[in-house]
Amino acid sequence: MPLRTLPVPDGLDGDRVDAALSRMLGLSRTRAADLATSGAVRLDGRPVGKSDRVLAGSNLEVDVPDERGGDGGHLVEPVPVEGMGIVHDDDDVVVIDKPVGVAAHPSPGWTGPTVVGALAAAGYRISTSGAPERQGIVHRLDVGTSGLMVVAKSEAAYSALKRAFKERTVDKVYHALAQGHPDPTSGTIDAPIGRHPSADWKFAVTADGKPSVTHYETLEMLPAASLVEIHLETGRTHQIRVHFAAVRHPLVGDLTYGADPVLATRAGLARQWLHAVRLGFEHPATGEWLEVSSDYPDDLAAALDAVGGEYR
Repeated sequence: MPLRTLPVPDGLDGDRVDAALSRMLGLSRTRAADLATSGAVRLDGRPVGKSDRVLAGSNLEVDVPDERGGDGGHLVEPVPVEGMGIVHDDDDVVVIDKPVGVAAHPSPGWTGPTVVGALAAAGYRISTSGAPERQGIVHRLDVGTSGLMVVAKSEAAYSALKRAFKERTVDKVYHALAQGHPDPTSGTIDAPIGRHPSADWKFAVTADGKPSVTHYETLEMLPAASLVEIHLETGRTHQIRVHFAAVRHPLVGDLTYGADPVLATRAGLARQWLHAVRLGFEHPATGEWLEVSSDYPDDLAAALDAVGGEYR
């Protein structure tokens, strides 16, 4: 049976082992529970049962029976991605400019293109650390979010970057178009985020959620929206989208989190107006500060013009 090592993402922190395995491997809850009951699952090397809880940042080690083509999970298919740019490349890291509609890595239920598959198709060698389908991935962007991602190419870089993200020394800067005009125009949204109480695919501000901190500054006020710059102190799933929805300024186009569909149509958007515009981190090999930037993609630039109209 092949051994799978699965880093536990923040979004599954505190979940039961069987629930976490089900989501991470795409197995039924019953099959995941059977694996744990049979002694095939360990958390950081310690045997765990199906009802034990997982911790974000820990490693689940699973002996997966050879039932799905030999890997028990999701194969990484080398598929080129049109429009994915390479912003920086050296022996240790590659920084990509991810288009909308591309996932960071394969996952249950996703059949579209991925960053991992695109890099494989382009002949890039990336770190073998992490689960097979997520090798080299140290952070992620939503499928519907465009912009900058760094991927580790060496094992040392993987470890260093994972630590940097955990210790919050990476500078992650986003631009977003939020409905209305935030008041105050600059500030901090400090509110815990957890799974939505009634919609499993969404997240929400919840009393028992994980600490989540978003800093923002308004760059420009438009008639119906505001262009804001965002610095993330934490990196929860959907954090920016959830926080701005919670303060009643959902991102333009983000119908999942309550955006106005009329304004989304006017902007010509089929996704949230959100772009990872800058990324800065200490290079894992040289120790020098590396900072890269990305222009708005065509759909977001056009939407910004449409919302600004004659006032711009």
